[in-house]
Amino acid sequence: MNDKIFRIVLFASAILIPTICAGIIFALVSDGYEAFNHFGFFNFLFSAEWDYTAGHESYGALPFITGTLMTTGLALLFCIPFSMPVSLFIGEYFKGTPIANVLGTMVDLLAGIPSIIYGLWGFYLLRPLIMALNISPQGSSILTASLVLAIMIVPYASSLSAEFIKMVPTELKESSYSLGATRADVIRKIIFPVAGPGIFSAYILAIGRALGETMTVTMLIGNTNDIPTSITATGNSMASIIANQFGEADGLRLSSLIAIGLVLFLITAIINLIGKIFIKRARIS
Repeated sequence: MNDKIFRIVLFASAILIPTICAGIIFALVSDGYEAFNHFGFFNFLFSAEWDYTAGHESYGALPFITGTLMTTGLALLFCIPFSMPVSLFIGEYFKGTPIANVLGTMVDLLAGIPSIIYGLWGFYLLRPLIMALNISPQGSSILTASLVLAIMIVPYASSLSAEFIKMVPTELKESSYSLGATRADVIRKIIFPVAGPGIFSAYILAIGRALGETMTVTMLIGNTNDIPTSITATGNSMASIIANQFGEADGLRLSSLIAIGLVLFLITAIINLIGKIFIKRARIS
């Protein structure tokens, strides 16, 4: 009897996740359908206009898709040179030592800080620094938002990568050392090939965090509805435009914001799917 109850609970839990996912997709599609029907799906995606003047409404998602991809791509570019050495420090070079434990605790602490704290730090410290260096006149820009996003995702990428590096069998590393391999040889030829799929998945998770970040980006990106022409220009991400305008939107404008939410959902799903495909191929090879 207990076994049957346990199986029922497991089955119910198993179908709960796809049910929630289907519910989210249904809500986004049904509420965003008006925008897609009015403008056309591809015209909505690739239009750069965002005008909510009564009688002349025109909405397009391209500026916000561009802003999202630019901030996420730059954040990942800034993240890798910092997160990879940290993960090697914790997971290989000083594995199990007090200094690695302290650094690992600090990394986990950074991962738990609310995003609004990062946004305030960036607004009151990094933004004036960007202005003082004459990189951006107003301080808020794609670059500013990307730098803070990079700091936010470093703990995720480095902590998870370190765990996968620790999981590399000690026998493989010791065998390489016995054959005369250096530490750099072991990292390049043993650790990275074995832990590579896990490290890759860690960065996919970091990208997912950067794609959906709202408050930090809203505070630092500049919140303009034009396509960013450079990394020092202002812009908007898909999450920030929804946060800025959702409360006052109605009708076609509200439907357009929900449609942007659906596009963000699809982009995140596609990136996760691509990550799973690469991980699967790496495991097979």
